[in-house]
Order: sequence, then structure tokens, then C-alpha cells
Amino acid sequence: MSGDHAHKRHQMESGSVDCSKCVFTDSHKHKDKYKDKEHQRERDNSKNGNSEHRSSSEKKHREKEKEQLKHKEKRKEEKFHGSDGKYRDKENGFASPPSIKVEEDNGYYHSIKHEKSLKRERDEDDRYKHKPKKVKVENENKVKKRRQEDDSDYEEREETRKPKKRTKEEKKDTTGGRKKAKNEPEEKWKWWEEERHTDGSKWKFLEHKGPVFPPPYEPLPGHIRFYYDGKAMKLSPGAEEVATFYAKMLDHEYTTKDIFRKNFFKDWRKEMTSEEKSKITELKKCDFTEMHEYFKAQSEARKQMSKEEKRKTKEENERILQEYGFCVMDNHRERIGNFRIEPPGLFRGRGDHPKMGKLKRRIRPEDIIINCSKDSAHPRPPPGTRWKEVRHDNKVTWLVSWTENIQGSIKYIMLNPSSRIKGEKDWQKYETARRLKKCVERIRAQYREDWRSKEMRIRQRAVALYFIDKLALRAGNEKDEGETADTVGCCSLRVEHIRLYPQLERQDFVVEFDFLGKDSIRYYNKIPVEKRVFKNLQLFLENKQSEDDLFDRLNTSILNKHLQELMDGLTAKVFRTYNASITLQQQLKELTSPDENIPEKILSYNRANRAVALLCNHQRAPPKTFEKSMQNLQIKIDEKKKQLSAAKKEHKAAKADARTLRDEKSKKAVEMKKKAVERISEQLMKLEVQATDREENKQIALGTSKLNYLDPRISVAWCKKWTVSIEKIYNKTQREKFAWAIDMADDDFEF
Repeated sequence: MSGDHAHKRHQMESGSVDCSKCVFTDSHKHKDKYKDKEHQRERDNSKNGNSEHRSSSEKKHREKEKEQLKHKEKRKEEKFHGSDGKYRDKENGFASPPSIKVEEDNGYYHSIKHEKSLKRERDEDDRYKHKPKKVKVENENKVKKRRQEDDSDYEEREETRKPKKRTKEEKKDTTGGRKKAKNEPEEKWKWWEEERHTDGSKWKFLEHKGPVFPPPYEPLPGHIRFYYDGKAMKLSPGAEEVATFYAKMLDHEYTTKDIFRKNFFKDWRKEMTSEEKSKITELKKCDFTEMHEYFKAQSEARKQMSKEEKRKTKEENERILQEYGFCVMDNHRERIGNFRIEPPGLFRGRGDHPKMGKLKRRIRPEDIIINCSKDSAHPRPPPGTRWKEVRHDNKVTWLVSWTENIQGSIKYIMLNPSSRIKGEKDWQKYETARRLKKCVERIRAQYREDWRSKEMRIRQRAVALYFIDKLALRAGNEKDEGETADTVGCCSLRVEHIRLYPQLERQDFVVEFDFLGKDSIRYYNKIPVEKRVFKNLQLFLENKQSEDDLFDRLNTSILNKHLQELMDGLTAKVFRTYNASITLQQQLKELTSPDENIPEKILSYNRANRAVALLCNHQRAPPKTFEKSMQNLQIKIDEKKKQLSAAKKEHKAAKADARTLRDEKSKKAVEMKKKAVERISEQLMKLEVQATDREENKQIALGTSKLNYLDPRISVAWCKKWTVSIEKIYNKTQREKFAWAIDMADDDFEF
């Protein structure tokens, strides 16, 4: 680069024009002499105190330089833009928003600057340049101020053209933009304030990277062996991989169940070579001990990882999340729920599932159906593979689907619960339940009238609807026999699942329910019913065996079709949502007292939530660590009681001293001791409330109803009314899921 060219580019960056330092070619030497004379005159004037004087030649020269700068700026703009003035850049398959950035090969952005390189070039050119002697200026501050004023116009243009330097807080965003600074709250998409699609479409534009597949199988080290009938045996890779699935579960309860062992051995033999099949004929002769110990040691090693190793793992997971865990839907970046394909393994199922132990096969790209918009960058399959199909169906909400081999059911990758699509679905669900509130009394009167119908099918439908409404039973979906666990709902109850007692425990017309519901959770309840319901049940049981259907003329399709006629959008599930939400609202009104402090109000909330969980039969097994955690909590309570007793004694002694001394110091001591007693009392109360809450909810799952059946606006309104922080009720993930309700509900909201 010539000295002239470097000098001009330096002027662009610095914004100042000092002709005393210009270097020109030989053809312009006569101009240099003339300009040197002009500058000598200016320096002489500076000595005499005329620092603000400007020569006309200098002004002309500056105007010429400004024209050159405009030409340079126009050329640089053309480099960044296409002929149509739009950016053509894309990153990670997503269109980047317009911004003046240059992208390096490593994927990070940097500001456009040439200062360092130009400095080096000018240093080389300085060897050929005349360096004038330093001239002492009478008032340096005035000279600096004058130069700043002269160049202010240029600097304003330069600021609008040049991008600002990146701060430490700004990090690269995989969608082509920048993340918000850490101290700036991320702007939320308030989709609930926008109009919804009315044409049945779920989205207009959808772009994503597809799923993340599990890593390929890594064979066991040579010293880890499998034994059959006491002899070491080398397995083929396919058979060895399936054997590791069983070895990892060796100390689990599942491997003690006959059905699990039988199904595993049957599917394992399918992966063996003919030679292995002829040798391995009995599972009881197989020894997986070395494999089990190897995987156990690996698990322990992962727990003992250093901070540096954990940091690297975390960074890699974050990288994968940023690349695959988000999609672009209708110009908004949305989080994907679970973008990883489940690895192969052994099927467990719920309860005594007939297919437990069967092999869940590895999902390949050829099994995957991709759903995205036509105008998006389609996800690319792993090298050397292809997708089963690429669809563009905007009437569905899933991104990826495949069919699993155990039950033939379709699995999906969908958006995170905090996304617009999931939020809209929740909002619609609770609004439907609120509409049911307006007509529920009419529907109840209708099914009571139907108990007397002459048609058996109408009577059965009316009694089933009574149970769904009163007991919040699930409707019960139809299933193929032998394919799934023996779980039932209201419509699929059998004779063996109920018992009738004309009188039991001083109550008339009692029905005893005992069956396995969803996820093989046992439902056991004794409930008094109305006389007409009891008489109908006796009629339904006549001339039936224990395995016969109680409602033999009813199924979920018939029931839901009838409900649609009663109210648009009404299904059996809506009754469950309605009864759960209305129960919470009623319980909160009854249990919450203005005199309670915050911990006591939260206990009241949890008790109201527990009433809903009992209604919906949301049970759980007590945690394995429950007894130990309760013991630790009791130790804390005992310690706090001792502290409180000691604090009360100190307070009493301080009051005695104050009565004797009657000085200001002793009065302050009494106040301090009193505050200490109050503080410790509050801490003790919190611990006791926590213990009560934990004991009451030992076998109750509060989360299921809170996330799926309770209108979140009820909880938000309660928090606002009683000034309880929403963080006490919903954690961060739940607050993201219910952002629409938190923004929408006021303290006077009524379900």
C-alpha cells in the first residue's frame, strides 16, 4: 500500500486532517512546498497567539478530503449490500437480521476497524517523510478544542456508519443476532396480545436443525468379559450392546421380574449370531457381573469429574442446545422441548406392563419424518444417510416424528411448554373449562333426568358422566387387549372393579372402587352415591361375570359425541380440568386468612393444591430419602427450640437489668434481645410449617395438578391478592410456561 493511500485511510479512521504530516508522490512535490509554507505561517501565527487563524488553502484542502471520504464511504456500503440493498448473509441455516457486521470463519463477530494495520503501514512510510520540529503552542487546550469542533461533522457520520465495539456481555447468538447483555432483561414475546390464526394453521414459517442422535455403540474394553456357564465368551458387537443394557440394570427391581427377563432374553437372541444362539440357551447361566461393575465404576467416575471436565461438558451441552434446541417459528426464536432421540435400551413400562424387558431399537435417520416450512433451510441428515420423509404440514405442531418398535406408537419432538403453541393450547383448555362453569348445572340436571331413562345405553351414559363429574375419573381410552398394562378408566370399568354396599360405616348406598388407573396407579375409594345411581349400578351388574364390562353399551367415543351436543368443545377431560380448578379456587378462599404470615399462606396454598391432587388421584410413592430428610428437619427444629429457649432467658435477664439500671444502654439491650426472640421464633415456625407440609404431601404429587389441571390465573390472582411472591408458587421453568397467565391475571380474577 502506498503512503498516500495509507494516509487517506488513516484520515478516515482518525477524523482529523493535518497537512503538516501529508506525504505525496513526486508529481505533487510542488504542492508540498506550497503547503509547507502555509503551515509555517500558521505556526508563526500560533507563536504570536493567533491559534484560531485558518488559511483559505487549508479549508479548500479539507473540503476536497471530505468529498473523497464520501466516495470511500459509498464504496464500503456497496461491499456490505447487494444490488437490491439487502443483506445476503445467513448463519446456522437461519436468516440473519440486518446489521453491519463481518463474520469470521470461527463464527464470531468483530467490529470493522483498521487502526492497527494502518498504524504499522504509516510507521513504514514515516521513514520517507519529513518530520517537522515540534512547535510549542501557547494554549494547547484551545488548539485541541478547535480541532474537535472542525471534525465533529465527520465524526457524526462515522458513528452512524461504524458498528459499536462489542461489550463483554454481548455474546454470539446462533440465529444471527446478539444476546441481550446480562444486565438487560430478555424481551418476552407476548403472543397472547396478538391475533390468533383463524385458518386452522399453527404456523406460517418453521425452521429447525432436526434431532440429535445418540452416539454409536462403543465396544467394551478387552479385559471386561461376559461369562456363560462359568466360561468367558466374546460376544458379537450387536449381541454385546444388548447385553450391556441388561448389565446396567442388574441391581434394579425389573431384572427380578419373570416377564422382564423372558422378554429380554427373547429379543437378545434375535441380535445374536447363529453360533451364539447355539451356545447361549438359558439366561440363568449368563454372568453379567464384570459388565455391571464396569458401568458402575464409570458412573462413579462421572460423579468425581474435576471442575474443568464438568465445565467442558457443560459448554458442549450448551453448544448443542444453542444449535439444535431452538427453532424459528413465525419470525420468533422458540425453545424445543426434547430435541434428542432416545437411545436404544430395554423397555420398562409402568406397573406390570406385558412388554417390559423388550428391546427398544436404535432410531435411524431413515425412520425420521421432518416437518418444516417449504421456504426454510431444511435439516440435513447425518452424512451418508437420508430422512424417511420431509413434510410441510402447518396444521400440526410437531417438528420431528418416528414410530417406536415396542407398541408401534408415534413419538414426536415438539416445542417447549413455554412456547406460543403450547401456551395457546393451555389457555384454550382453561377457557373451555370456564365455559363449562356457565352450563354445568344444566348438564347435571340433564344426566340426573337420564338416570330414569327407559333406554339402558342412556342410563349407563348418565351414570358414567356422574362419576366423571363427581369423582374426576378419567374417561378411559379403548385399547387392544394384551398390548398394554391392565389399566382402566370410567368407561372401561369391569364388574370386578366395584362393590356395592347398601350400608357401610353408617353411610347409605356406598360404592367401593378398586382398579389401576393411568400409569398403573391404584385408585381406591369408598364413596356414598345417590339412591338412583346405586339402583342403576345394581341393574348394570345383573347376569354379568367379574371380567365383563360394567358399562357394556358405552365407550369414550359415544360419551364425547354426546358431550359435544351439550356444549361445543366439551369432552370428558374438560370436567376433570373444571373440577380441579374450581376446587382450588374454593379451597383457597376457605383456607387463606389475612392473619397468616407468608409461610402459613404458602402452607394454605399447598393444602388447597393437595385437595385437588386427592380429587384427581395424583399419588406417588414416598421418596426413598423421606425418612432421613424428616429426621434432619426434626434435628433442626430441636436445635431452633433450644436457641429460642436461650434467647428468651437472655431477654428476661436483660429486662431485669433494665429495671435496676434504668439507663439508655440497658433499654437498647432489651430491644435487641426482644428482636432476637422474634427472629428465632419466626425461623422455628418456618421449619415446623415445612415439616407439616412435607408430611402431608408424602404420598401426594402436587406438581401434576398444578401444571396440567389448575388454571394458573387462579394462583397468580391469589399471589397478587395476598402479596405472596409468585416465585414461591412457580419455579423459573413454570413461570416461563405460564407467562401468559402472570401477565394477564389481576388480583380479582375469578375462574
